[in-house]
Amino acid sequence: MSGGFERLLDSVVRIDVREMNFEDGARRIDASIGSGVILSQDGLILTNAHVAGPKAVEINVTLSNLERVGARLIGWDHWTDLALLRINLDDVKRRGLTFKHADFGDSDKLYVGETVFAVGTPHGLTRTVTRGIISNNNRYFEDTEGVDGYETGNFNTWLQTDAAINPGNSGGPLVTDDGKVVGITSRAYLGANNLGFAIPSVTAKRIVAGLVRDGTITRSYVGIVPKALQDLEGFYDVATNTGVLVDSVEAGSPAAEAGLKAGDILLSVDGKKLDGRFPEELPPIQNMIATEPVGSSLAVTYKRSAREETVSLVTTRLESRMGEEWVSDTWGVGVRKVSRAYARENQLTGDTGVLVIGVQRGFPAEVAGLARGDIITRINDSPVASLDVMRTIDAAYAAKPTPTLLEVQRERRVSLVVLKP
Repeated sequence: MSGGFERLLDSVVRIDVREMNFEDGARRIDASIGSGVILSQDGLILTNAHVAGPKAVEINVTLSNLERVGARLIGWDHWTDLALLRINLDDVKRRGLTFKHADFGDSDKLYVGETVFAVGTPHGLTRTVTRGIISNNNRYFEDTEGVDGYETGNFNTWLQTDAAINPGNSGGPLVTDDGKVVGITSRAYLGANNLGFAIPSVTAKRIVAGLVRDGTITRSYVGIVPKALQDLEGFYDVATNTGVLVDSVEAGSPAAEAGLKAGDILLSVDGKKLDGRFPEELPPIQNMIATEPVGSSLAVTYKRSAREETVSLVTTRLESRMGEEWVSDTWGVGVRKVSRAYARENQLTGDTGVLVIGVQRGFPAEVAGLARGDIITRINDSPVASLDVMRTIDAAYAAKPTPTLLEVQRERRVSLVVLKP
């Protein structure tokens, strides 16, 4: 192996995570293992969002010399399943530890059949290397596995490899023989042989830069769900390699307000012609729109029947259907803030309220009849506009238990529930 590959080996780490999860209205601490790669001398580590996310309460990193140091989350992006950590440099300096860092390669230059290596800690076994090839350099998944319910994979295709990837490899680098990182391993097909997938380095570099700068990735949203036009060109009377089909338009979205409908053919955005004939071409189109600054005015030209029209729509900020979660130990109920995306998907009148995700047996919430799937919209006649509203009322209840009135929406019906001490 080259010196670059040896340096790469010394930059790969094991990541041990303890995270807070909520189940049946109670808190639970879970432990997991993943991999990561150090990218800079100031201790930045790239890994998967499903390895280390905002639920992490403790993160420890095992260096190549088997020394363990703490780390903290800098930011994460569930849309690409990437997260960025930073090693506790004070601890590193105090103990006289050293580490090396890896460099990115160019995933756009990979070719099918090229030899690559997956490096990581499968099942906790550190410094493990498996060899394979690039089986496909532009793999598309219509329905990707989400990260704890969060959406993943809308804005990038994947590298497919037959290098062995096992549990614990997640977040480790996929590298060429010179040690350059061309991907971050993310998933494998359970029950299948030699089917592993990685996020391309061209995507990872962009996400790392954004997380270092802002701690988060902000994207634009228009509310269009696209579909490939392959085999449908004749039905819609469009030329081959022209346009992308609108599969659906989310209610209340900028696209809906601009009058776009399912069955329209998007021809161009701000003069940029679109070609969505094949599924693999959809993520770049979605990413092109998503990378526009929030609040941008886009000129969208579309075809409906035999007529072409151009409309202007203003992008809003892309949000996940998943909101922040919290558990009331006093009431024995776990809740998740209703997001705008969740409200649109479920045709709610607004995003005020919290979704009940679990109740504990014998606690006030369960005794009062609250159930998973209920939406608490008001407490003591106060709108639940944020989790802070619920935390404040919960703290007052814990200090002095008094009957508390909840307005609850269940299957589009509103009812009142009383929590009693």
